[in-house]
Amino acid sequence: MVGGAYPLHFQFHIPTRIIFGPDTLAALEDTPYLPPGEHAMIVSGESDAMLKAGYLQRVQGYLANRGVATILYDRIKPNPETEAVDEGAAAARDKKVDFVVGLGGGSTIDSAKSIALMARNVGSYWDYMRGGSGGRQTPNAPALPIVALPTTAGTGTEAGPWTFIARSGHREKIGWGNESTFPYLSIVDPQLTHTLPSRITAYTGLGAFFHAVEAILATSRQPTSDMLALEAIQIICQFLPRAVKDGTDQNARIMLSWASTAAGMCASLAPRVAHGSLVHALSAFAPRLPHGAGLALSSDAYFNWLGTRGPERFDLLADAMGVTPEDGPVDGLGRFRAGLRHLIQSVGLGDESLTHYGLSPGDIPALARKGIETMGALCDATPVLQDVSDIEAILADAMRDSPMETNTGQVNGLSAKTDLQGRSPHAT
Repeated sequence: MVGGAYPLHFQFHIPTRIIFGPDTLAALEDTPYLPPGEHAMIVSGESDAMLKAGYLQRVQGYLANRGVATILYDRIKPNPETEAVDEGAAAARDKKVDFVVGLGGGSTIDSAKSIALMARNVGSYWDYMRGGSGGRQTPNAPALPIVALPTTAGTGTEAGPWTFIARSGHREKIGWGNESTFPYLSIVDPQLTHTLPSRITAYTGLGAFFHAVEAILATSRQPTSDMLALEAIQIICQFLPRAVKDGTDQNARIMLSWASTAAGMCASLAPRVAHGSLVHALSAFAPRLPHGAGLALSSDAYFNWLGTRGPERFDLLADAMGVTPEDGPVDGLGRFRAGLRHLIQSVGLGDESLTHYGLSPGDIPALARKGIETMGALCDATPVLQDVSDIEAILADAMRDSPMETNTGQVNGLSAKTDLQGRSPHAT
């Protein structure tokens, strides 16, 4: 077992069929695994990125060639909201669609899952949320079948049931999912990520990185999630800087798409630690904050707090990142933090801070309270107990301007020119 013994009591269940590889989007035209039906809703973001890239036309064409008529719902924001979910679900019911296709990044696919659920259930999506001001109801019917077509490499939502939606007009964002919101079919075509701008590539790649890190640290970890998470961490450290530098680097794009899917599987097998709940609270207060940016900008403060109280497994993370004692710090937490800061700088995010997105120290008490109220369940998988005062202390540390910048061009002994080398047998 990776990193020492732990109790072997776990469940393994990922019912999604995944078709992976370059140019596999065309499988929509002939795969025998498409959900049955003649009417589908395509869900995409409110920008016209899918149209400009030609992806929307291709999906519509492939489905038309199979006799599937499509309608488009394209009002999904980067930080998706319940208003769009409820509106999209009403349209899906009205047009009697048979399945829902999510085309885009994590926000779009999460919204497609939520729309598919609400197309078969009454009321508003928020009626079914289990935390915060949610209604805590149980859906009477399963979601419509979902087809996930990711165009980013970050959330891994194509491999799990979870959705993260903000309540319109309120500062709450909550994760939810059940067995029916696992995608029926996911087609992961790395070619669709080639049009991503470098900064979005960095945000999404770091999102996958932190999902994998949290899976390693979570008390709910299991052997399969360990293997997948370490694979994802190794790949991202090696290939994310390459993809940010050159978006046409096909090998880097392929490996990052696999790392994202692997990290997404981890989220199904080992629920994340409370870092995730903190960051969803941040984006509920600051809708412009990309998920990966929120994770990165709060990471040093969060993992320093966690690691000084529960240092187990940080050496495992540092080893996966390729940071050795010769690079500076000897202890696992120190090596992990050095590698973390280096990785964030190497993908061009060292100059960002939470305050750049409109957050301020005055928000800290409300942010900490919302993080516990809305997604406090993640604390159950965190190896160190946390309360509101702990979250406040972490946020206060994270609110420093440009926390990843240094004046020397080095981070704890790692030169800005140094590559962190992953050691995945597939990362070639």
